Amino acid sequence: MNIALLGYGKMGRAIEQLAIRRGHAVVLTIDIDNRDALTAANLKKADVAIEFTRPESAPDNYRACFDAGIPVVSGTTGWLAQWDDIIRAMNAAEGTFFYASNFSLGVNLFFLLNRQLAKLMAGRPEYRVSMEEVHHIHKLDAPSGTAITLAEALCETLPGITSWTLDTPAADSLKITALREGQVPGIHRVRYESDIDTITIEHSAKSREGFALGAVLAAEFSIGKKGVLTMNQLLNLKP
Repeated sequence: MNIALLGYGKMGRAIEQLAIRRGHAVVLTIDIDNRDALTAANLKKADVAIEFTRPESAPDNYRACFDAGIPVVSGTTGWLAQWDDIIRAMNAAEGTFFYASNFSLGVNLFFLLNRQLAKLMAGRPEYRVSMEEVHHIHKLDAPSGTAITLAEALCETLPGITSWTLDTPAADSLKITALREGQVPGIHRVRYESDIDTITIEHSAKSREGFALGAVLAAEFSIGKKGVLTMNQLLNLKP
C-alpha cells in the first residue's frame, strides 16, 4: 500500500515508521514547508492518505484527497463545526473518509465501556458524573476530541445531562477538566461520585504507537470502500 502522509509532526513520523514495518511505502509527505506539493497529481501516487495536521488546514486537505479520488484517514480534531460541509464534499466526489477522534484500539474499547457504564448508571441519580483529560503541553484544542466523544455518549445516555462544559457546570451539564502537562500522550478519566463511594474508569496511553497503529489499520481498511468509515466498523464493535 502506498501512503500519502499529510502532516509530518510527531504523529506523522510515528505513522511512517509503523507503516514501513508493516510493509507499506510512504510515497508523499506534506508538511507546512511544502504545501504547494499537495496536488492531485502527487496524491494520485498514493492508495490512501493519512492526515494529522491542524484544525485550520484539515478541511482543505480532505477536499484535496476527495478531488484526487483517494481515501483519506484523519485524526485531526477541532474542526467538527465543518463536518456537514466535508461530508457533502465527500458525497459529491463519491469519496472515502475514515475519521476518528482517537485511533487507539484501546481507546475505542474504552468508548464502548464508557457507554455501557453510563447505561448502568442512568438509573442511579445518587451518582454525579465528571470527566478529566490530561495531555502534553503542545496539544492545541481543549477538551480533546476523545473527551468530546466520551462526553457526547454521556449526554446521550444519562438522564438530566444535556451538554458538557469546561467551566463551572450547570445542573444539566457535564464538567470536563482539561489539563496540559509535560509530554503526556493522553489520559482520560470518567468518574461517578456519590456520598459513599466513587467509581472511575480510565484510559492512559503510554506512547503514540497505539494511535499510529490504529491509523495504519484504518488506512488498510479503507481501500476499496466508499463513504464515512469509523473505528466501530474496523473493530466490529456495536455501540
